[in-house]
Amino acid sequence: MSKDSIQYGQLVEQALRGVVRDVLSRVAREGLPQPHHFYITFRTDHPGVGLAASLRERYPTEMTIVLQHQYWDLQVDDETMAVTLSFNNQPQRIVIPFAALKVFADPGVEFGLQFTIEPPPEENLAETVPLLAGRDREAPVRDHAGDDVAEPADEAASGGGAQIVSLDRFRKR
Repeated sequence: MSKDSIQYGQLVEQALRGVVRDVLSRVAREGLPQPHHFYITFRTDHPGVGLAASLRERYPTEMTIVLQHQYWDLQVDDETMAVTLSFNNQPQRIVIPFAALKVFADPGVEFGLQFTIEPPPEENLAETVPLLAGRDREAPVRDHAGDDVAEPADEAASGGGAQIVSLDRFRKR
């Protein structure tokens, strides 16, 4: 088999991470319309992830969050998303580089993406954490009632009925 010097797989996953970024940017501006809600699984050990020490200890490699009823100050830029969630009635800011994403699912409309290719390491990703988390701009605060976080659960792992798109099925073996 020939060497893929164009790296189509990485290009496709980069484009799909852009879809997630665009969806979250829209939700940050306009709010989260029904029936949409998101399960977002990410690598907590990825460079640039901003997470409280207690959460990092509890979820050393992977974490799934749910954006549905209760979240605040969702911010999105080209490389990262940041959101405040409540853990044991304590607000915690989480910063997630899009390169750390493993799964993005919207069970409300049976849509999901699974990322399988490790993106190339980016230098200075840690510098993006304070820039995004420390912005002094006014952001809309959305307070919704309900659950805000879930450990990797059967519904999240199975996509909650959503069809997870895996690029492996399109790759030559």
